[in-house]
Amino acid sequence: MVRTLALLMIGLLPLSAGLKNLTMRDALGMLDKKNLEIRVSQYDEVMKKYDEIAVEGKNWGSASITIQALRSNDAGNVFGFKLQSREATFRDFGFRDFLGGISGLTGMVPYNQLGATLGNPAMQNRMLDVAPDDLNYPGARNHFLTKFHYEVPIYTGGKLSEYKKITQKLYEMSKLDTRKLRDEKIFQLKKAFYNITLVERYVTNLRKIRRNMLKLKKTILEMKKEGYTKKTDVLEIEARLAKVDSMLNQAKLNRTLAYQFLSFLLDTDVDSIRKVDLLIHAPKVTQADIERMNLDIQKAKMGLEVARHAIATEKANFLPMVGAFAEYGSADDHLWNDFAKKDFYTVGMQFKLNIFNGGSDKAKLEKARVRQMKVATQVELAKKGIALKVRKLETAIDSLEFDLRSEQKQLALAREIYRTYEAKYKEGLASITDVLIKQSAELQVLLEYLQVANRHSEKVFELEKILDMGGRS
Repeated sequence: MVRTLALLMIGLLPLSAGLKNLTMRDALGMLDKKNLEIRVSQYDEVMKKYDEIAVEGKNWGSASITIQALRSNDAGNVFGFKLQSREATFRDFGFRDFLGGISGLTGMVPYNQLGATLGNPAMQNRMLDVAPDDLNYPGARNHFLTKFHYEVPIYTGGKLSEYKKITQKLYEMSKLDTRKLRDEKIFQLKKAFYNITLVERYVTNLRKIRRNMLKLKKTILEMKKEGYTKKTDVLEIEARLAKVDSMLNQAKLNRTLAYQFLSFLLDTDVDSIRKVDLLIHAPKVTQADIERMNLDIQKAKMGLEVARHAIATEKANFLPMVGAFAEYGSADDHLWNDFAKKDFYTVGMQFKLNIFNGGSDKAKLEKARVRQMKVATQVELAKKGIALKVRKLETAIDSLEFDLRSEQKQLALAREIYRTYEAKYKEGLASITDVLIKQSAELQVLLEYLQVANRHSEKVFELEKILDMGGRS
């Protein structure tokens, strides 16, 4: 039983293991397929495409079939049922009662006086006042009506074509939204790779420092045996080792969080990555490049086109609307009985022109024109605002690159000073406190260097995001 469970656990291990030695190129390739937010945005794209198709379908009109099953003893309904089924007879009009009156009158007056009697207004009114029982009190009747209806717009003043153009632009804008979201996720993914690489480098340096301190501790303990060091020297080095261990543990926790975030972005467990190059070069772009590449500017330009089409749709309210329809069907007291014999059709056209509606259409048109002016201004604002943001980022990147070169020199100097003081301590020319102070200075410079490198990479990745460079890869 134990062996079986062990084999089962071994079989499950590959299923739960995460990706190892993942490269950034592979991670970027996974992003489109695995990231859940991008997939949600892609679903929005598909829905916008169906909106476009739905508007296009309006040009082809609509067809429907209606089947009604009715039963009624209402006099008007029953008479209408029979008439629509082409089954109405003179009996249904009440002629039985009328003929009965004529027959009775014939038995009452001589034949040669019948004409004069029927011409008598009083007799006419009496006969016309008779309520026909067949017409007023018909028996209940079933009625099955099958009707095909088709209607199509012939002329809408261009409204449908403008709506189609608007939905096309909205679909294109939804694709830009997906690209912008993708750029954001690429930015986050690159930052995750870069942060993990920085943390790994930090951990490596901390471990190196820890190894040096352990060697120093060993030297201190050997010198203590010979009476060359004090007990406080041992306590100081142990306290400093505890501090380094704490920093090392915190760095490992940060690395774990970075891997968890990377796994979330890819919706896949990631155990390790291939470290990336920390030297990142920022792209150089012109104003024309910014306007061509930035998605916000492209979207604003599309919004301006939508505003123009919206004006055209409002103008259509001042033009006539022409449509046509056709209807074909059949009715009977049994479903589809003698369909062709009792069929009917109706065709027609409708012309509609709005003459007056209190000026509301005029107000809507003017509102659309003002909206276009607003969007045109927003396009110019986007161009200038994005350009300013790019220039600020470029300035910050240049400044951080200068700081990086300075921090690299400071780090090299701090390490050399530490090694010098470590050697002096072994020769008895410096105290352990001096050595640890220099070692703390090396750690501080290392942290500052990594922080500057982190800010530099973030600015470069942000610039790439603004220029949609991830979306063009």
